Amino acid sequence: MESLACLNCDTVAEGKFCSNCGQKTDTHRITAKHFFMHDLLHGVWHIEKGILFTIKQALIRPGTAALEYISGKRIKYYNVFYLILVIIGLTLLVNNLYDKMQFDYFNIKNEGATSVQGKNIDKFLGDYAKLIIYAFVPLFAFNSFLLFKRKKLNFSEHLIIAGMIFLGVIFINFLFELLYFTDFLNYIDGLSSMFYILTPLTILIYFIANYYRTFRKEYLAGRTVFKLVLFLLLLLMEILVILLIAIGIFTKGTFTLIYN
Repeated sequence: MESLACLNCDTVAEGKFCSNCGQKTDTHRITAKHFFMHDLLHGVWHIEKGILFTIKQALIRPGTAALEYISGKRIKYYNVFYLILVIIGLTLLVNNLYDKMQFDYFNIKNEGATSVQGKNIDKFLGDYAKLIIYAFVPLFAFNSFLLFKRKKLNFSEHLIIAGMIFLGVIFINFLFELLYFTDFLNYIDGLSSMFYILTPLTILIYFIANYYRTFRKEYLAGRTVFKLVLFLLLLLMEILVILLIAIGIFTKGTFTLIYN
């Protein structure tokens, strides 16, 4: 096999890639044809392929995919945490579009809170919506790290599992957000009421089923279910405490339970 000097780091390399920096050894001169037909299209295709593959894995086998990623099988996956931010952004965009169409079609406008305190809370939730939603990932990881010790994973590895499952959760929610637009279609507008009910039910089933599959080998079925119930109770308490603290800080301690 022919040895070549890597053009990036000057290391003598064999094969298609440099063993030191990872750059390809068969670099080409940049031309307009090569840039558009290879670099640009090839890059876009591989990014899209990685995104679609990661979303598919998050939907059908998130726990198994996360464990594979932890074990070292990583090249096929797009960064889960970047992808979570993208889906959150798309969901917020779709929500804004839905509110606009609701006003245009039915003259319904979401006025929000009327009190000064209520408006401050609405502003806080609106300004930090992405951060608040994203905060679910470390909460998932902390609870699974606390409750599923027998898996012998560190917190960062639990964070990967949490990220993959949370990606599935928000993508399912995103799909249902799109289905809510049946509100504006004749003859099938009544379906949206069914979708509103199915959304939390589907997410709950997905969540429980996939955490159960991820940790079932380490515990008996009944014990795994019991730990998942504790997981959900902890999650609800954590969310409540964090929101109350955040709102209290933002409103400088003027928050009361009366919210108009």
